Amino acid sequence: MVSPAPLTPPVTPVLEQIYREHFHFVWRSLRRLGVPEADLADAVHDVFLVVQKKIDGFEGRSAVTTWLYSICMRLASDLRRSSRRTREVLGADGDGIAGEQTTTVCEQRQELELLDALLDELPLDQRAVFTCYELDGMSGEQIAELLEIPLGTVWSRLRLARERFRRSASRLRARQDFRPRGSVVTP
Repeated sequence: MVSPAPLTPPVTPVLEQIYREHFHFVWRSLRRLGVPEADLADAVHDVFLVVQKKIDGFEGRSAVTTWLYSICMRLASDLRRSSRRTREVLGADGDGIAGEQTTTVCEQRQELELLDALLDELPLDQRAVFTCYELDGMSGEQIAELLEIPLGTVWSRLRLARERFRRSASRLRARQDFRPRGSVVTP
């Protein structure tokens, strides 16, 4: 009797090793590049599908993390483009557990949502440099190697990203501080 063909191709030992060693790097990179939490698991899966398809062509001229990060950048860019075309509208309480969360957790969640909103205003190339430097604590040299760009480009993108981030944060603060005249109560 002939056994049925497997539904998925066999995993090569090299792919399995890359997955094990770099899963968290890919997850964190995609999240920092703006992939929404709800799409993150699928996006990570998609990255490793690309790796599986292209692993034979990887010549090792760059670090595996550089190769993975470039795949993450392309995927995040594609997702950003497609999300502009298709917007999901969720209720204010997306998962229905807000009432069960403590104030601290709610505040942290709001701060993360605010950070995501500010980061979403950055072009992807600036966001990549900004998050690697400011959030991951990488050096300029490490970022240049990871993104395969000149060191001067790293510093230029970081400067532009910081300026845009500050402007966006200032606009947000101004909106929060603004109160219509009719709402101010005087003693």
